[in-house]
Amino acid sequence: MANVGFAVPDDTVIVADGGLATELEARGFDLSGDLSDPLWSARLLLDAPDDIAAVHAAFFAAGAAIATTASYQASFEGFAARGIDRRAAERLLRRSVDLARRAGGGARGHWVAASVGPYGAARADGSEYVGRYGLSVSELMAWHRPRLEVLADAGADVLALETVPDVDEAEALLRLVSEADVPAWLSYTIEGTSTRAGQPLTDAFAVAAGVPQIAAVGVNCCVPDDVLPAIEIAAEVTGKPVVAYPNSGEHWSSGGWNGPAHFSPALVPQWVGAGARIVGGCCRVSPADINELAAAVSRLKRRTCTQRENPAGNSR
Repeated sequence: MANVGFAVPDDTVIVADGGLATELEARGFDLSGDLSDPLWSARLLLDAPDDIAAVHAAFFAAGAAIATTASYQASFEGFAARGIDRRAAERLLRRSVDLARRAGGGARGHWVAASVGPYGAARADGSEYVGRYGLSVSELMAWHRPRLEVLADAGADVLALETVPDVDEAEALLRLVSEADVPAWLSYTIEGTSTRAGQPLTDAFAVAAGVPQIAAVGVNCCVPDDVLPAIEIAAEVTGKPVVAYPNSGEHWSSGGWNGPAHFSPALVPQWVGAGARIVGGCCRVSPADINELAAAVSRLKRRTCTQRENPAGNSR
């Protein structure tokens, strides 16, 4: 990987990007009908790679420091269903990293997180929000290993083990990153203070506590209201920096997004205060939202610096 030493300092807050597919849809691509597609937005690695790079660039311009690749739902099986052989599929996985790197222009302080989505995402049936696939940890390792190995070798700074619905899949992924000795973050999709499979977050985060390759733990693809309790649990159980990037707050049902959006930069100080060191957004979170979040992080940093310089609050 490009930066085997990827780490999140305790005194730093890094802004991640938002919903890649959301912004691609805003640019005219119809992905709403692709939920049954085993590639989802990853099909654009083949059909419209320049547009993927443009979206990464838009998030960087909005203030994000991390671009998450378009490999979330990419799988060798999904590519094969499109008539793409294994060698070509490997090239497309590597392209996902190259596009994010290119969008950053090689600028210092820009990071690339290679998305390693859950097994359920490749099934394209919504089972990443349920877990409990009926597969053993060993079987999940066998499925994840080929894609993870390609992405680990593709030049990203960190692997984003994201939207993980249960502990079994987390254990499989943790074993693989330990074998490969590559930096990663582990991010569960949750409901309340449990994984989507119903396991307590105390148990879910505990599996990552002693894994040195895991640079951060946390949650994504959940409603904003569930983030703060999860951050508190993650920080207490693991002692690691926490990553948090929820959805807009809307819910997907009946083929569309419903309910109010309540993703707000006003939540950032609470998240950071509880231990979040990587903050961003997931589905339905736009570059405009990330721009507001980045501004909130900047204000928080300025306030923290002022307090350090003048802890007594004396005027100068």
